[in-house]
Amino acid sequence: MDFNAVYHRANDNFCYPLDKERLIINIKTGYDVKYVNIVQGDPFKEGILGGGETWTGEILNIPFKKRLKNQIWWTTTLEPQFKRLKYYFELQTEDELWYYFEDGFVSQRQLNMEGRSRQCFVFPWMNPSDIPVVPQWVNDTVWYQIFPDRFYNADASINPSYVLPWRNKGKVSNEEFYGGDLQGIKEKLNYLQELGISGIYLTPINESPSSHKYDTTDYFKIDSHFGSEETFQSLVQEAHQRNIKVMLDGVFNHCGSKFEPWLDVVEKGPDSEYWEWFLIEEWPFDFSKGAARNKQYYSFAFCDQMPKLNTNNPKVRDYFIQVCETWIKKYDVDGIRLDVANELSHTFCKELRKELKKIKPDVYILGEIWHDAMPWLRGDEFDGVMNYPLAESIKDFWIDKSLSKEDFEFMINRCYTGYMQQTNDVLFNLLDSHDTKRLRSEVHSIDEFYQQLATLFIMPGSPCIFYGTEIAMEGGHDPDCRRCMPWEEIEQGIYDESIEILKQLICLRQQEPLLKSRNFHFPNFYENPRVIEISKLGWIDNAVDIIMNCSEEEISIEEEGEILFHRHFSEGILGKNGILIRKDIR
Repeated sequence: MDFNAVYHRANDNFCYPLDKERLIINIKTGYDVKYVNIVQGDPFKEGILGGGETWTGEILNIPFKKRLKNQIWWTTTLEPQFKRLKYYFELQTEDELWYYFEDGFVSQRQLNMEGRSRQCFVFPWMNPSDIPVVPQWVNDTVWYQIFPDRFYNADASINPSYVLPWRNKGKVSNEEFYGGDLQGIKEKLNYLQELGISGIYLTPINESPSSHKYDTTDYFKIDSHFGSEETFQSLVQEAHQRNIKVMLDGVFNHCGSKFEPWLDVVEKGPDSEYWEWFLIEEWPFDFSKGAARNKQYYSFAFCDQMPKLNTNNPKVRDYFIQVCETWIKKYDVDGIRLDVANELSHTFCKELRKELKKIKPDVYILGEIWHDAMPWLRGDEFDGVMNYPLAESIKDFWIDKSLSKEDFEFMINRCYTGYMQQTNDVLFNLLDSHDTKRLRSEVHSIDEFYQQLATLFIMPGSPCIFYGTEIAMEGGHDPDCRRCMPWEEIEQGIYDESIEILKQLICLRQQEPLLKSRNFHFPNFYENPRVIEISKLGWIDNAVDIIMNCSEEEISIEEEGEILFHRHFSEGILGKNGILIRKDIR
């Protein structure tokens, strides 16, 4: 047996309570393992530990599995009668049987050896307060990310003198301002509602000298070039009347160079009452030589204008918790996205969650993390994270034509075995954002564009599109991805066809519960290695099948079931870059 391929631990995504009754058990093995049993029972079934007890458990087969590139992920759900569990595994290959304990592998002879220790895995207690609980509404939400300065300029009276005329086409920079505002978003709520959007994620709207607002000057003040507090309150109220949630962007890892506490530090140095609000190594600062890169103080990505805040400091934590409490109480926002969340202290994230959930129990706390985020997703910090690993995996399959549908399966399964199932339900799934190249400029054709979007809308989690995706807006890497929304052309009907396609995908996502489900597998029925097949299974005898032809040749498909969505499919033939989504009764 390939012992190196076997892994389990009795915590995190390998062993955790799904709710108050159910415990999820997962284990990785190599492909040489043909079946896995779990031997499980109550730890105190035969008496107290160390009391000379001889513990035996009930043997249950682990039936469900997902394929990873080099391992198999086996999973089962148990309901421990007394909320605790002791267990080990039986692993069977073609010709070997081994028993897997916390301290390693033993043979059948060793298992039955009198007096030999049996160091079982133990989940000691399913404490209700330790069970990761996520806001249920998030899985039903389709998000629309808005970069306010480039969305819609509706109130020219608040435009600064340097605002440029609105641009329907062409590249943009961070140094340019186009006057998009909160009133503009408010006036487009009907447009978003008709599109099928049920959540708006706004990049920062607090006072800042930049167009992107990630260099905050005042966290309690809405930037006057975006509008007033009353305008934002009205925007949230009208969004809620349309069943649209609103999420703000919290930039708490760093501030802007005009933030008053930082100005005080620059002026007074160690004598400033805010000295410990920042991570400073040397003073006075020499900005002419790059103070951050020379490690005089820490900043965001060596940017002198964005000094890093010390979220280990209780005063800093209290300040930003108060900021978030104000956003919820004053504006009734539904979610807060934490920028550069992986650099915030865990202490701050835990305190923030505790206090915000007191005010609004179903508030959505989202972290911007681009890598494995397990340390932040144990139920006491974030509800979810931006699912960039999924975005990169999807993109890679269409860029690298040597990848097969099995590779696609392995990549998708990796993204959904890294966290708890309830966390998977509220991952923030996206294909592009204000930080990346736009999807339309990343793909070779409009058909590939829609295939990737179709993939986004069938995955567990909460899908988000970047403003302009509905018209296949182009844009290079940051900051060119932040182009102006071409409303004049939209109103002329130039983009009606592309808008209608996205409406169909959003509507399908909203109306078909199985598309939101975490229960999926890859049938691999077709021999063509570039034909993706995904089945979303229901509890009754029904399923939604998704077939995408990413090859250079047409494929024949039996016409059965109810067709929910298709592109390049006719008379049983799915053409190149075609999509077929259908509902089957089985």
